[in-house]
Order: sequence, then C-alpha cells, then structure tokens
Amino acid sequence: MNDSSLISEVCTDEILNNVARKVQISQRITNEEAIYLYEHGSLGFLGSLANLIRERKHGDKTYFNRNFHIEPTNICVYSCSFCSYSRLIKKREEGWEYTDEQIMDIVRTYDNKEVTEVHIVGGVLPQYDLKFYTDLFKKIKAHRPELHIKALTPVEFHYIFKKAKMSYEEGMKAILDSGVDSLPGGGAEMFDEEIREKIAGGKCSSDEWLRIHEIWHELGKRSNATMLYGHIETFAHRVDHMDRLRQLQDKTKGFQTFIPLKFRNKDNEMSHLPESSIVEDLRNYAIARIYLDNFDHIKAYWPMLGRHNAQLALQFGVDDIDGTIDDSTKIYSMAGSEEQSPSLNTEELVQLIKTVNRKAIERDSIYNELKDYTDVVFDNAKALRYYSLPIN
Repeated sequence: MNDSSLISEVCTDEILNNVARKVQISQRITNEEAIYLYEHGSLGFLGSLANLIRERKHGDKTYFNRNFHIEPTNICVYSCSFCSYSRLIKKREEGWEYTDEQIMDIVRTYDNKEVTEVHIVGGVLPQYDLKFYTDLFKKIKAHRPELHIKALTPVEFHYIFKKAKMSYEEGMKAILDSGVDSLPGGGAEMFDEEIREKIAGGKCSSDEWLRIHEIWHELGKRSNATMLYGHIETFAHRVDHMDRLRQLQDKTKGFQTFIPLKFRNKDNEMSHLPESSIVEDLRNYAIARIYLDNFDHIKAYWPMLGRHNAQLALQFGVDDIDGTIDDSTKIYSMAGSEEQSPSLNTEELVQLIKTVNRKAIERDSIYNELKDYTDVVFDNAKALRYYSLPIN
C-alpha cells in the first residue's frame, strides 16, 4: 500500500487522517491520538502505518540472535497477581534454587555452541544478593569473555541494592564492573501507579524502574523495555506507559527495543480474566510502532506469542522476534503460552522469517548485524514442518 492510499482510506475520519499524515512525514503523534488509535483504528489501517514505519527503518530485515536463558530461581519474596512462574518461599518445594556452580554448569553446556548471549533473570530471594551476582557475572566472563551478559531487572536490582545499603548509582556501577553488558526490559509491567499496586504491589515503583535504566544509560550502556498488557489496564494506561518510556528515550537514547508482553491467564491470581485476542495483540504492536518513534526496534517475543502469531506480527511493525532460546525459559510456558517447549534452532528461526517474505538477519545483542541469511538455503525437514503460514 502506498502512502497516498493510507489517506484515502480514512478521509472520513479527521483524526485518523491527521495521524496518517504525521506518519508520512515522520512527525510524532500525541497521547490523545494514540488513545484514539486504540479506540478507532482498524487492524488494516494500523498495520499499514506500522509497516510503513517498520520498512522505513529496516526494510524487510527481521532480526534474531542466538541466545539462551538462565533463571536462577522461581522462588520469590514478591507475589504478583499476574505471575504463573514464581512460588513463594513457603512453597519453595515447588520451585528451584540454583547455586552459582549449577548456573556455571548450564553456561558450560553451551561451550561448543555458537550462542552470543546469555539472558539471566529470575525470582528475588535474600541469598541472591549483590555479591552472588557480581561473582557469578565475573565467573561467566572469565569462562567465556565474548558471551554477552544481559541480566537482571530493576525489580531485582532494587531489592539487591537496598539489601546492600547502597545507592542505585553505586550498585549499577558495580554491576557494570562485574561484566554485565546490557539490561533486559522485564519488571516494567504497567507504570500507572494504581494498576501497578494492584498487579505487582511491593516491587520497585515505576519511577524507580525508570531511574535504574536511566543510570544504566548514563553509564553508556543499552537496555530494553517491556509493557505487560491485556489485563485490567485501559488504553490510556498503555499510552501513559509508553509515554514515560518515550520521554526517557528522548533524554538518554539508551533503549534499544520495546517488547509488548501479553498477559497469560493460566495458574495465577488473575486467571478469571480473558486473554487478549490475536487481533488486539497485532493492533497493540502496530500502535507501539507508530507511537514510539524514538525506539529503533519493536520485538515480538515468540515464546510468549507463539511462532505463527510472531510471523503475523512481522506485518504490524515488528522487526525482531528474539532468539533461538533453546528451551531454556519457563516464564511463559508455565503461564499457558502456545510454546510449551520454547526452542528453535537457527535453521528453524530463519525459515520462520523467510516464510513470510522477510529477510532473516542474525544480530548481536546491541543490533550489530552478524549474518544475512537471504541467500542461505537449508535442507532441513524439521525446519520446514512448522512454517506453512502464507502471507503475501
């Protein structure tokens, strides 16, 4: 669809018409316009605008990396109503608590594999303190210096630094010095204070989450950002959440990618709530791409969304689908996602991208391009069996 057809389709709606014109000239939309998109924008209209922005920034490129996850524990001092993953200390027999040596054993299992990133997040417990993590990160770097460590969220940092009686500034410097290369985007949930208190009471506040990322950016490092959507929030809450991220990004330019995370309702205190539909998921990705003009990338986390829905998202502003994962995360499989064993090898992930006529680009953790798979042909029946979804 060309730029002029975007206007002709919505000429009867002045606000949508104005949003389309703003997108064409790369002008920022307002919060009020973003809310209006949620309330009145059709899937086709939003997808067309988001795809225009996506292709303006990245063409047909879709990024992925070779990564694995380590979750040190699912036992947690916090009890978030949306969480199906964690277990309280009084139910620790239902979970796991790895020692540093057990974590290093996991790292060693990847010694002969071409992974470039280890992603480390988990529950919050007293024994997982600053010394535990800084010693662990140093051990990982000593063992495999080139492995990018993406680790811990402000929820974990807030608890760790408070226990260590140090400031955020001191704590983040210690984390940097121990070998952490970037931060994941977890723990953001929803920034609206009333909503946050209801679904994640007791954890770090919205301002504290943002401040920790700001300090990390001031140290010259990069991070990601998330938003948990599809529960008790309104469209205005989603826009407020993205507005706070957009404002911080204007200030620091340290965020790499925005990752909308879909609320899943299996085995948690919010199981009575229905999950958002795939149509609403795609609309949310598209609006995020339109609104967050200062974010380079929008990611669909395929273990959460499912591989086929992640393919669909590539037509609605998404240009990244995360990595190979290698069945090393339980956060969404325990919450009822389509991916109960989230594992894709490189061939499978490339095929997933190519099937929907996008270019598969392997990246490192800070989006340096490592390999273009456009002309790479795999003879792999396993890779082909998943991806028969045709999208023109």
